[in-house]
Amino acid sequence: MANSELWVGVLTAVTALGASYLTARGTSRAALAQARTTTRSEALREERERRRSTYRQMMTCVHAFSLACWQILDVDATPDRERKDLLLTQMQERMGSAVNDVTQATREVLLDGPTEVAAAAEEVRRMALALQPLLKRLVGADDPERREEYDRAYQSFRQAHNRFIELARQALEVGR
Repeated sequence: MANSELWVGVLTAVTALGASYLTARGTSRAALAQARTTTRSEALREERERRRSTYRQMMTCVHAFSLACWQILDVDATPDRERKDLLLTQMQERMGSAVNDVTQATREVLLDGPTEVAAAAEEVRRMALALQPLLKRLVGADDPERREEYDRAYQSFRQAHNRFIELARQALEVGR
């Protein structure tokens, strides 16, 4: 009888040790999984915040560039050719500075991605660069065709900017 009590005790102890081991192992795996999930979630949050900041900077630079472009309305309202040329030259100088900022912001977007947003930012930069020589061609010219060409290029620039905004918004969605 003492022998079977001893075996029951040993079996109970081994069972308790096995259960304890399995519980500890399960708890350890759960803690590891939770730590990995938390780390991944934090990394995604940081990436989203970094992208948001980069995209915001890009949009700020594009807005500054657009402000320079919108001065064409002042040029149109000026009847004096000499004054128009002066305004166009001033616009050109502002555009040059602003396009440099757009280029720098585009480089940041290229680093932060994703690829679709980076390509859209590059298209915005390319369209901004295309506007500069078209504006220069307006200096000293009263050709309505040149002005229409500038307006078409500006519309293409705006469309590229709107596309960038849409893709940037999609990239920042929580589910992505």
